[in-house]
Amino acid sequence: MDTRNRWGRLAAALGCAGMALTAAPALSAQPATSFRDRLPQDEVIYFVLADRFANGDPSNDRGGLSGDRLATGYDPADKGFFHGGDFKGLTGKLDYVQGLGATAIWLAPIFVNKPVQGPKGQESAAYHGYWITDFTDVDPHLGTKADFKALVDAAHARGMKVYLDIVINHTADVIKLKECEGRRCEYRSKADYPVSRRGGVSGAAINAGFAGDADGSEANFAKLTRPDFAYTPYVPAAEARVKKPDWLNDPIWYHNRGESDFVGESSLYGDFAGLDDLYTEHPRVVQGFIDIYGQWIDEFGIDGFRVDTARHVNPEFWQAFVPAMQARAKARGIPNFHIFAEVADPDPVALARSTVVDGFPAALDFAFQKAVTEVVAGKAGTDRFAALYAADALYRGGEAGGPQIPTFLGNHDMGRFGRRLVKGLPDASDAELVQRNVLAHAMLMFLRGAPTLYYGDEQGFTGDGDDKDAREDMFASQVAVYNDNRLIGGKGGSADRYDATAPLYRAVSGMAKVRAAEPALRSGRQLVRAAGDKPGLLAVSRILQGREVLVLFNTGAAPVDAHVEVETTSAVWRSAVGACAPAATAPGSYRVTIAPLDYKICVSEGAHQ
Repeated sequence: MDTRNRWGRLAAALGCAGMALTAAPALSAQPATSFRDRLPQDEVIYFVLADRFANGDPSNDRGGLSGDRLATGYDPADKGFFHGGDFKGLTGKLDYVQGLGATAIWLAPIFVNKPVQGPKGQESAAYHGYWITDFTDVDPHLGTKADFKALVDAAHARGMKVYLDIVINHTADVIKLKECEGRRCEYRSKADYPVSRRGGVSGAAINAGFAGDADGSEANFAKLTRPDFAYTPYVPAAEARVKKPDWLNDPIWYHNRGESDFVGESSLYGDFAGLDDLYTEHPRVVQGFIDIYGQWIDEFGIDGFRVDTARHVNPEFWQAFVPAMQARAKARGIPNFHIFAEVADPDPVALARSTVVDGFPAALDFAFQKAVTEVVAGKAGTDRFAALYAADALYRGGEAGGPQIPTFLGNHDMGRFGRRLVKGLPDASDAELVQRNVLAHAMLMFLRGAPTLYYGDEQGFTGDGDDKDAREDMFASQVAVYNDNRLIGGKGGSADRYDATAPLYRAVSGMAKVRAAEPALRSGRQLVRAAGDKPGLLAVSRILQGREVLVLFNTGAAPVDAHVEVETTSAVWRSAVGACAPAATAPGSYRVTIAPLDYKICVSEGAHQ
């Protein structure tokens, strides 16, 4: 490719088709006191694993523990152990996060974890936060409650919100089952091992009078006194009181049915990869977690929850928990508390079900993630989005609920969007990869939903795969398999990665300004105006209070020159991103031209004056 053309196209992509490149906070003009009034769809969310972001206090790297890495969990050269990031480090980098345009920080679980788990020779540490033992305090590897409060207060002073990732489906792996010492415990079903019998249908009668989970009354569950209906659970003496609150140490509050196969009944009642599965049908467990997480709202003024493994908990639990958290937040002066579920499924039906049946306000949009990945890589036509948004009618509240759905490109479990680009387009130049990555982020920022950025994507991180391979360090890393990674728009190696001049950082920061300036891009009703079964034009209108904003994408390799339907009242237009025609061609018709792998945003000023 001609070098001048290559870098000319790259400059166009990074400059958002003519927009100035600066990195000022998207909402810098807003007073800090107004942040509580913002709706969930007004946010740009930045998802962070604190251990991998910035190390502000090396004295807490080992979490106050002594011994080798299997005791402390700390080994900065191993991708599966703690690396040293903490609350103080993140607090010191809020300029960087806000400069990107983020208005809310979503933190991976911060609670006290079992430091290390896993079979001998396969151990891993709980740097990610999902192996909780103490739900009432922060993990000492990340700092203290005072450090966390300082982080929340500093974010709030800037007008930024803080969301916590919470876990209710399970705790750390503490409970053991006597029948399975040294081996995997196969799941034992409710039909073969009813709660009313010990060890199977022919076993001795226990839990007399218990009417089953369908009767959620306290009187009924008071008759559930023995937990050994499927297996014989016990807690090792050394961990007898490791969980907090203390009631969590009793096996009666757990299902104890063995490992989940993630299908059918076991998806609700089985242990998630060995983690102790809570008996969330029990009224004591329901009230216990309302108290636990309500206290975090009361004490720190948290602004929202992302709920881990939501599909593995019975709907009745969420039907009680979600409104209780919303009421707790309102009482604390937080009117727009955002709760969204993790339902790891690209089927919009499954996602919508979590809002209609479980009662969640929103679910992370795995369907969007799949669509944007395939479309931007040129593997699918833009009509994938038309099909995706047609399913919005299935969500609670219908299409009106769409703007608050958190959308994303990749995450800590499924891997990074950049990795999918590199794998799907192995012969693409770095310039093309940057263009496609910018295009994907434009879809994330300007199509319906609350855009959720995964830390490091703005620096071009790609990772080697999912899980541990997608959880790189932002500070200079000692992990060899991180340091040899390809970066999109940058150079690999061990180095701090807080570069506000990085190509993708600058592009996203610019997009955030546009989104912040135009309410229709955050809350507007969305209409797909043009889409096709091949790469090319995607045209979407966002309409709010009669004002139309036309968002245009070209996912193809050829320029687009087409007429797009618009509102008949949208006669006069101006450019928000890129060059836009100043007037409609005819009432209801607007001519658009877009370069390959580019996007534009055109704003209607209404009828002719």
